[in-house]
Amino acid sequence: MLPPRNTVCLWFDRDAEAAARFYAQTFPDSAVHAVYRAPGDYPSGAQGDVLTVWFTVLGIPCLGLNGGPAVRHNMSFSFQVATNDQAETDRYWNAIVGNGGKESACGWCTDRWGLSWQITPVALTEAITDPDTAAAKRAFNAMMTMGKIDIAAINAARRG
Repeated sequence: MLPPRNTVCLWFDRDAEAAARFYAQTFPDSAVHAVYRAPGDYPSGAQGDVLTVWFTVLGIPCLGLNGGPAVRHNMSFSFQVATNDQAETDRYWNAIVGNGGKESACGWCTDRWGLSWQITPVALTEAITDPDTAAAKRAFNAMMTMGKIDIAAINAARRG
């Protein structure tokens, strides 16, 4: 079985399979579909090593490539996960940060493989796009002080 025609390719040093399995265990509508081994030696691996992994994250088809240490993830690519409540926000944030990841600002965090994630409550998006521009600005300013998003604090700021 081959990956779909249009797939996000994510470059990993050598841990594409471990990353894919972590994502599949952490997020709904996620799975590891296939692990492909190298048919011959290549610059960062040997015949028989895991070369690529086909998986989905939240329904998005991905191909993890074990390409070696030459390329690193950065914030120019991230998964943005819309969450429905604080419990879901906490669950995803804690899964990523609590398993070797790092906290960042405004709902961003990085997993242990260096891939960026935005754990974004729907309440935050609604607050910062409020037609009441003063309410939106208060919510935005509150968000700017946060790592993990605190929905109660966002709602309080929005209300003034």
